[in-house]
Amino acid sequence: MARRRKLEAPSSADLSKLEEEFRSETSGAGSGRGLAPIAQVAADSAALSQPSSPEDRTRLAHLERREADLKGAETEGRLLVDLPVGDIDADAMVRDRSVIDADEMLELRLSIAANGLRLPIEVYELPETGEARVARYGLVSGYRRLMAVRELLGLTEDDRYKTIRSIIRPAADADAAFVAMVEENEVRSELSQFERGRIAVLASQQGAFLNVEDAVNKLYATGSKAKRSKVRSFALIFEELGDMLEFPDALSERRGLKLAQALRHGGEVILREALAERSVASGEEEGALIDTVIASMDAPKPDPKKGGRPKSRKHVSGWQNAETLVTSSGITIRRQTDSEGYLLRFEGSNVDSDLMDSLVEEIRALLEKS
Repeated sequence: MARRRKLEAPSSADLSKLEEEFRSETSGAGSGRGLAPIAQVAADSAALSQPSSPEDRTRLAHLERREADLKGAETEGRLLVDLPVGDIDADAMVRDRSVIDADEMLELRLSIAANGLRLPIEVYELPETGEARVARYGLVSGYRRLMAVRELLGLTEDDRYKTIRSIIRPAADADAAFVAMVEENEVRSELSQFERGRIAVLASQQGAFLNVEDAVNKLYATGSKAKRSKVRSFALIFEELGDMLEFPDALSERRGLKLAQALRHGGEVILREALAERSVASGEEEGALIDTVIASMDAPKPDPKKGGRPKSRKHVSGWQNAETLVTSSGITIRRQTDSEGYLLRFEGSNVDSDLMDSLVEEIRALLEKS
């Protein structure tokens, strides 16, 4: 039969030892230990459960909204910053304005010196190429403003001209950047027809658009069909004669359209030869030379089978009858009627799609006024 084990009560020394060990493991008094895990979790939960005051919650929500607004403005290109003028590449894009008037630049410099820069420029961050670069940003709009501030810095060495107020636009495709530049200049300063055609050609050559047609349609998408047709005509002039013309911006719209028509009919060689052989001193003199060459191209060619001098074509301008009008340029306009209304018929060698687009636009404007 098994013997029962006799239990003995712990001595006071044993109790003191157990109490000391328990106290050292739980309270950490005098031992350098932290709270037990369960005690730490309870303390943290209690701290987090303490409700903040309404003022603190309102202030925190306000700061979060401000941070979100600031980040959104930066992402969407609505944030104004002061950038060093040396960090901006003014020629990152081909500019649509080929000539800057010296008097206008002087007036702009004086205005900035007196009143500061009233309107910021627009830039975009240039992509990393892995090579050392001076400029971090490419200019979208504000070319003259940037040039004026740089000139003021060179003249005065004033610290206030070392930076320029700017808007950093989001990284955009090349075609969108060109459209932004053209839109600004269309609003702020009247471009010549030649400048419009020039930027369409250069933008397509840089790969921003598929071709000149695509460039014109996207750069001047808000313009009328007649306007885009005129821009295409001057784009052709820039492509064929841009290196020969001394005063291209002096080309009037009417003269330019005639010149484009002559180029479409194969007149490039004779026009280039004429411009190369004769120097001109003004835009009007160059225009008169172009008119002479075009007139010689339109002149009737002699028939070798016939002797003598060829008969010249003559026309009498004015109303020929109640339905027929002949203009001084040789275009015949015939007015006809049918069961549905009136018809206008235009005849003559000078009639082309560009002229018809312009006529339709003029008729539309006339009818909308009435």
